[in-house]
Amino acid sequence: MLAPPPARSERRRRVLRGLSAVLIASGLLVLADAVLTLVWQEPLTALQTTVRQHGLRGDLRHLEAEGSTRLEARALAGVADERRRVALLARSLQQRTAPGDAIGRLKIARLGADFVMVKGSDPSDLRKGPGTFDDSPLPGIGGTTAIAGHRTTYLAPFRHIDRLKPGDRITVEMPYATFSYRVQRTRIVAPDAVAILRDVGYDRLVLSACHPLFSAAQRIVVVSRLTRVVPLRAAKAGQGSEFERPGLSTAVS
Repeated sequence: MLAPPPARSERRRRVLRGLSAVLIASGLLVLADAVLTLVWQEPLTALQTTVRQHGLRGDLRHLEAEGSTRLEARALAGVADERRRVALLARSLQQRTAPGDAIGRLKIARLGADFVMVKGSDPSDLRKGPGTFDDSPLPGIGGTTAIAGHRTTYLAPFRHIDRLKPGDRITVEMPYATFSYRVQRTRIVAPDAVAILRDVGYDRLVLSACHPLFSAAQRIVVVSRLTRVVPLRAAKAGQGSEFERPGLSTAVS
């Protein structure tokens, strides 16, 4: 059998070397992605959400700059009580925003977390950042406000919520008021545990994420109690106003 011409043989070797280099590089990228996901977070989706968060910050600034709508201003005209003013603006925001819209900012000091949160907790909403449960009220309306977030993908906003301890502070900044909460306890529950959304007689915040890491078998839930509300702009009945929520308990159960 005749050997292939030298030029053709050399071209074949170059193609094989190039293919081998591509396969090795691809393998290294996959390995690097896996390692980063294990020790930090999934980098590609983190980049996507970083870009989305940047856009949401602009949307939130625009929402805050708009102030109250004409309908809100008309409704507020006869309301002097600040709790009622805050609740009115909260209900209005919940009704006039769409799923995936920027609605506020979530800050967790112990974790160094600062994220724009969106309305809704569908997969498409949570790719943008932490999102409020559809069946829970916004802060200020009363009852249990629930916020979901990822732990390993899409910037992993709730990756380390298992590190939160009783007494830790969580702040939610809405266009109409700033809400301060203190962590009470952490629980592990089933994915369908709807009891975490129930009204318990006082205003609280629930953060929820998949548990353990890299699994959706359970949910980790951090429960916090509202301790302070500072009305902003249209919600204020007077300058320098705020109101406290007494009776904070940090008992763990």
